[in-house]
Amino acid sequence: QRQVVESGGGLVQPGGSLRLSCAGSGFWLDNYDVGWFRQVPGKEREGVSCDSYSDGTTFYEDSVKGRFTISRDNLKNTVYLQMNSLKPEDTGAYYCGVARHTNSRSMCVNSEVDRWGQGTQVTVSS
Repeated sequence: QRQVVESGGGLVQPGGSLRLSCAGSGFWLDNYDVGWFRQVPGKEREGVSCDSYSDGTTFYEDSVKGRFTISRDNLKNTVYLQMNSLKPEDTGAYYCGVARHTNSRSMCVNSEVDRWGQGTQVTVSS
């Protein structure tokens, strides 16, 4: 069964760092476009950062540029989201999504995702 599993969430103080992991199971992530999305109660899921295998582009939502970095470890079949200088407004449930044949901006802006993980909670609070 093909699935993605997120991990790495938790409670962190403002200014701190977390690294989220998205591990593929039953298929290889290096053949897919992969993105990280955030959802808070009462709002739609929004794209934070997406990496496109299809066209080689990477997208970051404006509020995370310079603070978050998406990366791949193909040997571990895992995609990471390194989050630095965290702010309270970064709080939310973070979901990993995968898709094929899209581009990073479209994937993130339009939530073009074929398969979702179960999510991991990130809380930034003092």
